[in-house]
Amino acid sequence: MAWNEPGNKDDNNDPWGAGGRRGNNDGPPDIEEVLKNLTKKFNSLFGGGSGKPAGDSGGTGGKGNAQFSAGLIGGLLATVAIIWGFMGFYSVDEAERGVVLRFGSIRSQVVQPGLHWNPPLVDEVTKVNIQQLNTRSYRNDMLTTDENILNIAVAVQYRIADPVAYVISVQDPERSLDNATQSAIRHVVGGNYMDQILTTGRAAVADAVEERLQQYMNVYNTGILVSQVNVVDAQPPDPVRPAFDDVIRAREDEQRSQNQAEQYSNQVIPQARGEAQQAMEQANAYKAEVIARAAGDASRFNQLLAEYQKAPEVTRQRLYIDSIEDVMTSASKIMIDVEGGNNMLYLPLDKILEQSGTGASRSNRDLQDLANDLAPYLPAPGTSNSVDRSRITNTTRGR
Repeated sequence: MAWNEPGNKDDNNDPWGAGGRRGNNDGPPDIEEVLKNLTKKFNSLFGGGSGKPAGDSGGTGGKGNAQFSAGLIGGLLATVAIIWGFMGFYSVDEAERGVVLRFGSIRSQVVQPGLHWNPPLVDEVTKVNIQQLNTRSYRNDMLTTDENILNIAVAVQYRIADPVAYVISVQDPERSLDNATQSAIRHVVGGNYMDQILTTGRAAVADAVEERLQQYMNVYNTGILVSQVNVVDAQPPDPVRPAFDDVIRAREDEQRSQNQAEQYSNQVIPQARGEAQQAMEQANAYKAEVIARAAGDASRFNQLLAEYQKAPEVTRQRLYIDSIEDVMTSASKIMIDVEGGNNMLYLPLDKILEQSGTGASRSNRDLQDLANDLAPYLPAPGTSNSVDRSRITNTTRGR
C-alpha cells in the first residue's frame, strides 16, 4: 500500500520523515522542519556548531538563529570575494595597450598585450588601439587670400602614438583633433590663391595642413600622430563653377599646346642635327674625292710628261685621239669631212636610233647593223680623210 493512501498508518513510509506537528502524517511536510535541516547543513559547511534548532526545549533557539545568520553572511561574503576576484581578469590584444588608473592616479607602466589582473573598483583600465589607422573627413567653405570662397574636402588619417597622453591629457581627443584640423585648413587655405588650390597647389596645401596639424597635436599633448592629409576635393561655389571650369579647360588647352610644341621641337631638332651631320659628311667625302682626283690627275700628268719627253709626236697624237673619243662619245651628232669637196657628212645618230626603235636598250647586233649602214658614206681606207670604222662602231656602241 502506498504511503499516502487512506488508511495507511505506517509512519515509516512517510518520505518526509517522522516527527513534527503534522497530525496524522496526512499533510505536506512541515516548513519549520525543512528550515531546521537547511540550517544544520549551512552550519556544518561554514564551521557552525550543531546547535539545536529553534523550538527545542532549554531556550537554545536564539543561539541557533545566530549561528545560521553568521554562516549565511560568511557564505555571501566568500561568494562576493570570488566574483570580485574573477572580475579583475582581462586580456589586452596585440594591437592594444592598457592605461591603468588606481584611485584616479595614473600608473606610469603601460599594460602590454596578454592576460592581466587588476583589482576591480580600485583600478580602472582603458584599452587603446595604437596600430589602427583612423580616418576623419571634413568639408567646409573657406576664404582664400584673393577673397574667393572655396569648398574644400579634406581627409585626415591618424593613429595613437602615446596611449597615456591620449587617455589623460585631453578629455575628448577626437574633438580636439576636429577643431585643430579646421583651424589648420583655414590658416593654410587663407594663405593661398584659389587658382593654386584648384590646379597645381593641392599637394602643397595638404603638406602644409599636415605639418600645422601635427604641431597643434603636439602642443595639446593628445598623443595623436597625423599620418597623412589628403585634399579630396576642391571646387568653387556652384553659382560660379561653370566660369571656373572654362578657365580650367583653357589652362588644359594651353598645357596641351605647349606639350605639342615641345614634341615637335624634340622631333625637328634631332632631324635637323642629323641633316647637318649628313651634309658635313658629304662635304668631307667631296673634299676627299676632289683631293684624290687632283692627286690622281697630277700623277697622270707626270706620267704623261715622262712619256711625252720620250716620244713627243706619238704621245701628242695619242692624246688627240683620246680627246676626240671622249668628245664624240658624249655627242649625239657626227659630221664627217667627205673627200672631194667642201661637203660635210651629217649623221644624226639620235634621230636614227629613235626611228629604228632601239632606244636605250639596243643590242650589240643593232649597233653593228647601224655601222654597216654607214659604211658606204665613209671614205675608203688609206685616204687622208679615212676614218676607222671600228672607231665609229665603238662610238655608237658607247651611245
